[in-house]
Amino acid sequence: MNENFSYVYIMASKSGVIYVGSTIDLEGRVYQHKHHLLGEFTKKYHCERLVYYEEYEELSDAREREIQLKKWRREKKEKLINSLNPSWSDLSSNWFHDQIHA
Repeated sequence: MNENFSYVYIMASKSGVIYVGSTIDLEGRVYQHKHHLLGEFTKKYHCERLVYYEEYEELSDAREREIQLKKWRREKKEKLINSLNPSWSDLSSNWFHDQIHA
């Protein structure tokens, strides 16, 4: 990950629940999701697989995109994920040594 970028990202659970967020530290945020260190939604629904992300130079742009994606219907979000990651693979699967397999 490039420390000069901000990110909008989509996490998914095994059951298909999706979560959209933004951050300046994608690796750190994904770690928090995988270890249930965030809010109740991600803990409850086990959104632990990074299935999509975009890079932005400014956090304000990433947050704006996050708001846009959150307004989309699920079908449109699925199409976006499928366009780059049709198998919904965990894009962070080799980032951590103490990986939790989602």
